[in-house]
Amino acid sequence: MFLAETLTSIKFESALFPVQIIRDERENMIISEFKIYNFRRFKSVDGAPGLKITFHKGLNALIGENDSGKTAVIDALKLVLLTQSNEYIRPADEDFYKPIGGEACTEFKIDCTISEFTQNEAKNFIEYLSFNKIGDKVEYTLELHYRAWKEGHKIYQELRVGDIDDGISIDGKARELLKAVYLKPLRDAEREMSSGRGSRISQILLNHPIFKGKKEHAVLDIFRDANKRIEDYFIGDTDGNRILQTIRSNLESFSDNGQASNAELKTSDIQLKAILESLSLNAPEINPGLGELNLLFIAAELLLLKDDTDGGLKLALIEELEAHLHPQAQLRLISYLQNEYSENDVQIIISTHSPILASKINLKNLILMKNGTGYDLAEGQTGLQKGDYLFLQRFLDSTKANLFFAKGIIMVEGDAENILIPVIADILGYPLEKYGISIVNVGSTAFLRYSRIMERKDGNDIGIPVSVVTDCDIKPEYNPNLVTHNEEFNEKETQSVQKQEEKNSKYTTGSIRGFTSSRWTLEYCIALSSLSDDFHKAVHYGKKILNAQEHISLTDAKIDEANRDVEAEAQAWNRFSPAERAYHIYNLMLNGDGKSSLKAIVAQCLASLLRWKISIIPDGLTQEKMFDLDLYGFKADEGKKATLKSEIENDPFLSYIVNAIKYAAGETV
Repeated sequence: MFLAETLTSIKFESALFPVQIIRDERENMIISEFKIYNFRRFKSVDGAPGLKITFHKGLNALIGENDSGKTAVIDALKLVLLTQSNEYIRPADEDFYKPIGGEACTEFKIDCTISEFTQNEAKNFIEYLSFNKIGDKVEYTLELHYRAWKEGHKIYQELRVGDIDDGISIDGKARELLKAVYLKPLRDAEREMSSGRGSRISQILLNHPIFKGKKEHAVLDIFRDANKRIEDYFIGDTDGNRILQTIRSNLESFSDNGQASNAELKTSDIQLKAILESLSLNAPEINPGLGELNLLFIAAELLLLKDDTDGGLKLALIEELEAHLHPQAQLRLISYLQNEYSENDVQIIISTHSPILASKINLKNLILMKNGTGYDLAEGQTGLQKGDYLFLQRFLDSTKANLFFAKGIIMVEGDAENILIPVIADILGYPLEKYGISIVNVGSTAFLRYSRIMERKDGNDIGIPVSVVTDCDIKPEYNPNLVTHNEEFNEKETQSVQKQEEKNSKYTTGSIRGFTSSRWTLEYCIALSSLSDDFHKAVHYGKKILNAQEHISLTDAKIDEANRDVEAEAQAWNRFSPAERAYHIYNLMLNGDGKSSLKAIVAQCLASLLRWKISIIPDGLTQEKMFDLDLYGFKADEGKKATLKSEIENDPFLSYIVNAIKYAAGETV
């Protein structure tokens, strides 16, 4: 075992080899590895941990859907480390893993590895540390092993250090130095920052280096001076002395010997703890809201991390950082935490349900909780390349960050898919909100820069089905026939099928599947499908909206006019093949350069048309109301819905959309 004095020098000479401590004093010890066995949902199989997480320096954010295990990780850390607020933390019956329909286990374990000790930190744990020689250098680690077990109705617990089978108990100062700062998910900041016996603000101040362990302090001198002035008031001041003399006179009158009294008014002895317990931390605003108070509370708690010099663990556990904070406040707070508490400063582990925070936190700091596993999203752990991380850090907004909280994901490249797929999914009986499916509109074909965040370098599968919906982008064309002087339509079916297969293969890996249109684009496929007539109407409705001089919805008159145009064009195109007819319908949206500003508007119109077709519409309600259906909350006609569902499911040109929805919903396709 090493002596503590060895840690105060730069080099240490062993009887076997020379070693050099490699820790930079600017760094601090951190939790590097965390394992859970049979704790809550994390079942251990064949002795392997139910959950294993690697934590980094600086900020670590546990993200994921509800019941993914985020809270369990924080609670497990609290059991091992305890908290600086000295909360009562003990294992409970519900902490023991219990299979569905089975008996709960009688023991759970938690292993925690702390590493990267500075000299100042290591000297406080010297009898507990193990080391690993790396050349002429040595790395120190602290292996903590927590165990809880049941005997009858009683639950016992222990914390040992060192060898997992033959460790020693850790106690005293070392145990105190392992405590973490902890912020509850539903924080009552006003109560926590109020004065009172054992108040949290007094605990924070008493543990600050300015006050910690001090028997004498300038604050005590201030109070002693104040007490002396108060006592002098009752001796030297006319009013104060009159009060004291009255008390003495009264006492003399009814005392049994009638002697004069020497009673005095004295202040009580004051202690630093009592002074600090009389303090409250208040916001400068009158009647501050929960958000302002919560920020104040967080600022006070982080005080211990920033200024602690005892060589203890500088760790903050924060559940639901976003609690009581509006989006802008969330962004400011997380930016502060990432910038102020750098990788060489303290370690912060948070849990969050906020896509706003998830979009702002550096990807390397995210740990995705899914199916009882913590997936590190840092570089080298996912299928993303270094450039992809830089790209996502810039373009991953709060909408796209929904992918971290989804049970299934549908990635699309444009507004049309983003608008139409939720409606089609609802018709098919897979409402996205019910199945926990998020649509991520990447706004381009940069799918791999998003989807590979769900791909693992080690070959493991996160288990979140990701549907990548894209166009084959093989454009049909009209070619001039020099003999007949007519244009001949070339659908390019063979090329389209080949491109579809190529793209599907490109985007398919692990739980990620490519779903590519069988022809040109989504809109062209719809124009080829059983929804062709509806799409034809939607195009003309969209043109009426785009060309409107006033910012108003479609009127019945405009709808009737558009319907007449649709009927006339349909008659004129009777001689065309379905593919040619689809080409002409789609071409109505396009400008001379082949682009369109109508796609999103047409998609909205088609979505409204489809919902109108399956809704129970009261008598007398005209068609112009179809664009305001959300205001009325009409229920679906289940018969009409079933008919339309059957049409869509059996349509070969819409099958890729149908399959993409079903796959994201967890179906086998």
